[in-house]
Amino acid sequence: MAQSSVDEMLDALRTAEPAEATRLTREIERLWSQSGSTSLDMLLRRGREALEAEEIDVAIEHLTAVTDHAPEFAEGWHTRATAFYMKGLYGPALDDLQKALILNPENYNAIFGLGVMLQEFGELSRAEQAFSQVIDLNPNHEPASNALERLKSDGIGREL
Repeated sequence: MAQSSVDEMLDALRTAEPAEATRLTREIERLWSQSGSTSLDMLLRRGREALEAEEIDVAIEHLTAVTDHAPEFAEGWHTRATAFYMKGLYGPALDDLQKALILNPENYNAIFGLGVMLQEFGELSRAEQAFSQVIDLNPNHEPASNALERLKSDGIGREL
């Protein structure tokens, strides 16, 4: 993946109008999903399809193959973290999110996932920080905006 083009798109995303932001988001995520190997990309796709079909164990198998064969591929870790989360395996999900974010610290979807988990653990201030970081990277990230609004309506992040 051409990191400079992703960096340029991430910079553009910060100030993009909604329609352009949608296009940039789709392109960034497409590039993040390319491992450089056709077979690994196919395993990632199969893992995602299994997640959509709620076949979580099958998804974990495919995604574990991805992380085993491409430990430097951040999206493999991020997607497997999602599968672990869906199965209720929070420890492994957090471990995989950490690996994904070490490899790709600007992955706003992985940061959002971390925020969701922090919120579930009652770490509301840290969840707010995560959701705010997502918005800094991608101001049009609707789930993060909605999560921040819910936290603020619950009194998190408001000045007294």
